[in-house]
Amino acid sequence: MSVETASPALDYTLVQSLRTKTAERLRAERRRRADAGQPALAPDDEREFGRSLIAAAVDEHRRRELLDGAGLLPTAQADANLAAAIEAALFGLGRLEPLMADPTVANIEINGYDRVWLYRTDGTVQAGPPVADSDAELVEWVRTAAIYAGLSSRPFDPANPWLELRLPDGSRLCALMSVVARPVVSVRLFRLQRVMLDDLHALGGFNEQLHAFLAAAVRARCNVMVSGETFAGKTTLLRALGNAVPFEERLVTAEHFLELGFEHFPELHRDVVAMEERLANAEGTGGLTLLELVERSRRMNPDRIIVGEVRGGGEIVAMLDAMTQGEDGSLSTIHARDSRTVFHRIATYAITGRHRLPVEASGMLTSAALDLVVHMTKVRSDDGRVHRFVSSVREVVGWDGTQVVSSEVFATRPGELVARPAAPLTEQRAERLAVHGYDARDWAVSR
Repeated sequence: MSVETASPALDYTLVQSLRTKTAERLRAERRRRADAGQPALAPDDEREFGRSLIAAAVDEHRRRELLDGAGLLPTAQADANLAAAIEAALFGLGRLEPLMADPTVANIEINGYDRVWLYRTDGTVQAGPPVADSDAELVEWVRTAAIYAGLSSRPFDPANPWLELRLPDGSRLCALMSVVARPVVSVRLFRLQRVMLDDLHALGGFNEQLHAFLAAAVRARCNVMVSGETFAGKTTLLRALGNAVPFEERLVTAEHFLELGFEHFPELHRDVVAMEERLANAEGTGGLTLLELVERSRRMNPDRIIVGEVRGGGEIVAMLDAMTQGEDGSLSTIHARDSRTVFHRIATYAITGRHRLPVEASGMLTSAALDLVVHMTKVRSDDGRVHRFVSSVREVVGWDGTQVVSSEVFATRPGELVARPAAPLTEQRAERLAVHGYDARDWAVSR
């Protein structure tokens, strides 16, 4: 009678061996179905069939161990871990999947199979374990990920060295080979969570007055652009602002990758249309750009249009144009170093985009469309942790013939991490916000 012992660490040589055997059997089943004139299995059905093949392969391996006199068998949990690792290697991302399952990991950067960096949600960075046994294996599982993300027509090879895709869990993967010394993979993990303005206030993202201001700005249907540098927390703030939109309003979102996730919270939003940009296939057809999504969103009867991030002239012009034609309360994000730089960024996008808008035209459009620019900043403490907060809120006042005129109504003071009241709002916008719960005079008296 055999005795189970403690679960050993995974043997990835064994994982790869059983993965190869299972893959051969899976390919044989595909050939059999094709030869018999039967339709191919749907992805979910094929994965379920693959699990049965994996279970059989693990069982066969354990039987051979018994015949070879291995003696002590691993625990049932060890076999379950082995099967999960084989499934990850066959259908998913292999050894990367346990790292992706870690809720403290925000991004994974791979510069070759054995040079892995884990960027934690608290801003710290740690070295991670190897995710493959070789760079060739790393490239192979990127190709596997593309197949099961529905991108089997898009090759990843020296002639096509760049691959970008959304994984089944919503995470974003970008991979590069051939033009770099070793294959590089970057994974930005998707952490779907309900984020409210109350949550960001509790985390120190802004003080109580700015909390009230932002909530009123959403209720007052102000057009807001959230700016900031990479990983400053723009998307998180955009989620919180979007979740402050009244329940009964119809939201139409357009994104490069689905990240906002409003449709997953029916208790907050009853009517959401979430659209995602689609890249062209290897033949250059079938693509749908963010510009086209934004243009089409206006025909879908939205109460508000939310664009995850504008990166080019096409979508920024379409977004601003929508804001001036009735889609008040629209929200978006943009990369910028500070709140004032946003206007230069918009002008640059507009003049280099499809519309080729001159600076004067884009400036007039911006001043007519935008109400507020909210800038996110991140700072790193001595222990490596990152704090993200609203450092500036700028009110768009108008156009003076040469530039967009704005006023910084909240700004960060020296030695602080949250923006405090600065210049007063214009009378018209102050009255608009007061109707929806924010009166600066109340705060001046009580604070």
